[in-house]
Amino acid sequence: MEENLSDQGQLPGKPLFTLYSAWSKGGAGLLLTGNVMISPDALTGPGGVVLDNAEHLDVFKQWAAAGTLDGNHLWMQINHPGRQVYKAMGEQALSPSDIALNIPGFSTMFAQPKAMAETDILDVIERFANTAALAEQAGFTGVQIHAAHGYLLSQFLSPLVNQRTDQWGGSLENRARLVFEVVKAVRATVSEKFCVSIKINSADFQKGGFDAKDAKWVVTQLNHYRLDLIELSGGSYESPAMSGSAAEPTSGNSTTQREAYFVDFAREIAGVATVPIMVTGGITKRSVAEDALNERGGISIEMLGIARALAYEPSLPNKWKQDQTLEIALPIVNWKNKTLGALASMAITKAQLTRMAAGKLPNPNINPLYSFIKGQIKTKLRTRQYRKWRENSK
Repeated sequence: MEENLSDQGQLPGKPLFTLYSAWSKGGAGLLLTGNVMISPDALTGPGGVVLDNAEHLDVFKQWAAAGTLDGNHLWMQINHPGRQVYKAMGEQALSPSDIALNIPGFSTMFAQPKAMAETDILDVIERFANTAALAEQAGFTGVQIHAAHGYLLSQFLSPLVNQRTDQWGGSLENRARLVFEVVKAVRATVSEKFCVSIKINSADFQKGGFDAKDAKWVVTQLNHYRLDLIELSGGSYESPAMSGSAAEPTSGNSTTQREAYFVDFAREIAGVATVPIMVTGGITKRSVAEDALNERGGISIEMLGIARALAYEPSLPNKWKQDQTLEIALPIVNWKNKTLGALASMAITKAQLTRMAAGKLPNPNINPLYSFIKGQIKTKLRTRQYRKWRENSK
C-alpha cells in the first residue's frame, strides 16, 4: 500500500521505520513497501518517497533494517505514475499518449499528460534500473516493479491509453515492450541473489482495456525474464478494482469471492506461469486465505498479499498461527458515489498507517467523512511542501 509518510525531501524517516518494524515483528514472510518513485518529478502523491540517487542512502538503509527485524524479506516497490499525477503538484505528467484520465467529477484534479518521446521512454527504463540498484545497496532484499493499477507501465499495456503507432504501441507485443525492457534492465543491474518481481493487472476492468487474455500472454512472456514472483491485482484510478469497488462475484460463494476478489483471475493466469504467482485483494480471514492457496485442477497460487487487513492488525500472520478464527472486519463505506467511497475507504486505511507510524494501535472506528476531509487537508499541506522542495532542488 502507499503510505504517504515521507519525511521532508521525500525521504523515509522515523514514521516509516516504526510502521515497518511493527509489520516485521508481526510474522509476515515478505513485506512490500508502498510506491517508491523513480523520479522526483513523478509522484503519485506529495507524501511519497523518492529514490533516484545515493545522496541519502543512509536513511534507506535504516528503513531496510527496520523492515527486516524478524528475518523476513523486504522488497521495495518501484514505480512511475505516468498520467496519474495530481495537477496541484505542478509537474508535467507523462504517458504513452496524451489521453487524460476520465473520472467523472474528478478528472480536472489530474494533470494533462504529454505523450512521451523516445528519450523519455529510455530515461524511464534507466531510472527503474537505477532505483533497483540503489535499493539493493540500501539492504532491501528485492524490488517489485509496479506495472498495475493504471500507473505508467500499466498505461503502456492498455489499448485505451496507449495509442502510439511506433514500436511502443499498437499490438500487445509492442505495448508490452516497455514492461519487458524495464524488467531486463533491472535484472541486468542487480545481483543474482537480489529478488526481482513485478505487479501486473489481471485485468483493468474497463471495456476495451487490458484484459485477462492479455495478462495471460504477458505472463507467458515474463516466464523467460528470470523473475522471482509475479503479483496479480487489477484496476486503475478510473476503475478502482484494487479497493474492491469494481469487483463483482461471478459464481460460487459470493462472500469468499468478495474477500479474495482476484483469485479466480489469478488461477486462470497461473495456469500459464512458470514463475510463482501471488494474488492480493481483500483477504481478511484465514479460511479464505487457505482456500485461495488450495490447488485446483493442478493449478496453485503460491503466495497471498494481505494489505488492508495488516493495516488494522499488524500481527495478523502471528495471530493466525494461534487462532484460526481471527477475522479482520474492514470498515465498509457505502456512499452513493463509488469514487468518493473508494477514496474514503483508502483514507480510513491510511489513517491506520499513520497511527501505527506514530506507535499507536489501529482504530477501525474512525469516521469515514472525517478521515476523508482530514486526508484532503493533509494532502494540500504536503503538496505545498513538495512544491517548495522541488523549487529549491532546481
